[in-house]
Amino acid sequence: MREVIRHSIKWTLGIAVITLVLAALFSVISTSILEGAGYLLGMMIVLAIVLMGIFFDMLGIASTAADEVPFHAMAAKKVKGARQGIRVVRNADRFSSFCNDVIGDISGIISGTASAFVIAKLAIALHYNEGSLNEFIISVIFTSVVAALTVGGKAFGKTMAIHFSTEIILQVGKIFYFVEERFNIVLLNDKKKKRN
Repeated sequence: MREVIRHSIKWTLGIAVITLVLAALFSVISTSILEGAGYLLGMMIVLAIVLMGIFFDMLGIASTAADEVPFHAMAAKKVKGARQGIRVVRNADRFSSFCNDVIGDISGIISGTASAFVIAKLAIALHYNEGSLNEFIISVIFTSVVAALTVGGKAFGKTMAIHFSTEIILQVGKIFYFVEERFNIVLLNDKKKKRN
């Protein structure tokens, strides 16, 4: 019990530090890009951030929905990425936490901040005064569209993740395989299932 708690605290602190670093990095990058961009490019950046959040949410769900058995069959046939897929499924708690909570939540926060930049730039381009009714209307419409895209996209992504979890995780495994072979970096360690 103590070992589980200690392991959980260690993982929580580690993921909190990773989140802090990634959030700061994403925030600096998106802010610096948006400052020099017009409202159209800004809209495309917001869309890209939203899509990134949807994509990683789908990966996280797929890892929890996937079954380990098909990957063993693929690994026996020497399918590239199958062994890495097994590791993703075995570490689904960590993998989904990183994808859904870290990348997904950061994307949501950054897309909100980026939306505020775009709304301000759009109001300036349309010569609306700050705090005017027109700026308020633009703000409501743009924020609503971003929220609808995020929620609708994540709903679609969840459906795809549940129905095509094996295929999705195999593709993730292939990426992990490439990184391991090319750069000799192991992204996830093997965690064998405990027998009852």
